[in-house]
Amino acid sequence: MNTLYVIGIGPGAYKKMTIEAAEALKKSDLIVGYTVYVDLIKEHFPEKEYMSTPMKREVDRCELAFEEAMKGKTVAMICSGDAGVYGMTGLMYEIGVRYPFVELRLIGGLTAATSGAAVLGAPLIHDFAVISLSDLLTPWEKIEKRVSLAAAADFVICLYNPSSKKRQDYLQRACDLVLEHQKPDTVCGYVKNIGRCGEEGHVLTLGELRETQVDMFTTVWIGNSQTKNIEGKMVTPRGYRNV
Repeated sequence: MNTLYVIGIGPGAYKKMTIEAAEALKKSDLIVGYTVYVDLIKEHFPEKEYMSTPMKREVDRCELAFEEAMKGKTVAMICSGDAGVYGMTGLMYEIGVRYPFVELRLIGGLTAATSGAAVLGAPLIHDFAVISLSDLLTPWEKIEKRVSLAAAADFVICLYNPSSKKRQDYLQRACDLVLEHQKPDTVCGYVKNIGRCGEEGHVLTLGELRETQVDMFTTVWIGNSQTKNIEGKMVTPRGYRNV
């Protein structure tokens, strides 16, 4: 049985990669991934063979990994964050049915929701929802419904892919949906370049967030009705007594 690792490498910095992930990459002959993610780890594993594909070539990338594993190589398919959160794990299982002699081994990673939350403070201490604003694979109407219902249910909301060149007003539109259920002074935050060069976090109100321009390298947190700004940190109380 040939081995194919599916690895979440974390947000970017080597020190934020799990020990298990680093050990699996050391065991691998070939590392396959999206071009940007491959560039993030090359300096730490310079002796490895690399193959990459650009965005929108995800199926090709997965098939490439399986085909190379069938040649007897130990292969690692890498994703940023956790490969099971908006990553390649699901697609690898779907394609894997055609490769019964390849064993998938999954290794979790630190996803943006939690790694970025640590930059802001403690926004995810109570129930929360994670929603991607990218409509590349999900209709915008469905995204709108998910954002609106999460806000109505008073979840803290973590938004992945909040904006891009083609979707510059999507975060504003999401904030408008939340404002139907939450106050403009609701505590929010965003972090750019989590775990990478240029990392910066900001805590602000929902009203201010609506007027803020972000990019695809930014993750956004919208607090619930209990979320507080405590000395510049975004904190959602769990509700412990005598505090």
